[in-house]
Amino acid sequence: MRRTNRPTGLASRIGTAAVWTVVAADLLLVLWILLTSLRSGPDILRHGFGLPTSPQTSNYTTALDEGGFARAALNSVLTAGLSSVVAVSLAAPCAYALARRRSRTASALTTAFAMGLGVPGQVLVVPLFVGLSRVGLTDSDLGLGLVYVGLAMPFTVFLLTGFFRGIPGVLEEAAVLDGAGPLRTFVLVVLPVARGGLVTAFLLQFVTAWNETLFALVLTNSQGTVTLPVALSSFVAAQQFNGLDFGTMFAGVCIILAPMIALFSWMGSRIIQGMTVGIGK
Repeated sequence: MRRTNRPTGLASRIGTAAVWTVVAADLLLVLWILLTSLRSGPDILRHGFGLPTSPQTSNYTTALDEGGFARAALNSVLTAGLSSVVAVSLAAPCAYALARRRSRTASALTTAFAMGLGVPGQVLVVPLFVGLSRVGLTDSDLGLGLVYVGLAMPFTVFLLTGFFRGIPGVLEEAAVLDGAGPLRTFVLVVLPVARGGLVTAFLLQFVTAWNETLFALVLTNSQGTVTLPVALSSFVAAQQFNGLDFGTMFAGVCIILAPMIALFSWMGSRIIQGMTVGIGK
């Protein structure tokens, strides 16, 4: 009988302890941010670490009203959500074509998309700003959303290509025998089977767009178009002249973190599994 070797050595125990240490540190950091958002500014300055003596829920009201986080949250939801839907809708047929075609052109295109993952965003800021300014899309949620779609294409296509390659070809052959054309086969057969990959790609792009700061900071500046990270940055800059309100600042951080924490708590395992399966194909 074959014996199963289980990693019970010292290295395994050290690795497990290190992982749990990082997890505990992250949880404590999130808890500290939440508790600090309920404290007043003078109390935070006196004691950086401590429990709120009287919870200051007004910090969240101030952040939403005076800090402009309410409007910024709506902009973030619209920009991140719509750009993620468009990116996945465009990347899905492209990835399917690359996964099913066995030619030099398809291989070259797949390599080009993979190489796009290594392009730093900093080198694209100036060309994108100049291009969008010429067509009047600076300081616009539409222009920022288009930028997010373009930035998402390399990784989304690369991820979905792995999912489509894992779908058995006999499903498409059966659809063809039933008289379905390529478009009908893709929509009615392939997409439902790859639903897990599509959801994973959407969630990853949504998280990326939600937390993105560089392009949002450069391409938007008015109160009606800024996203949450830019609103937080602008609020901190404005508070420098009147004394920084740390309680309101941490409340703004909680507003940004709350949807991401809820999302990963709900679908974290699906995201990790989808990344592993898709990239590993």
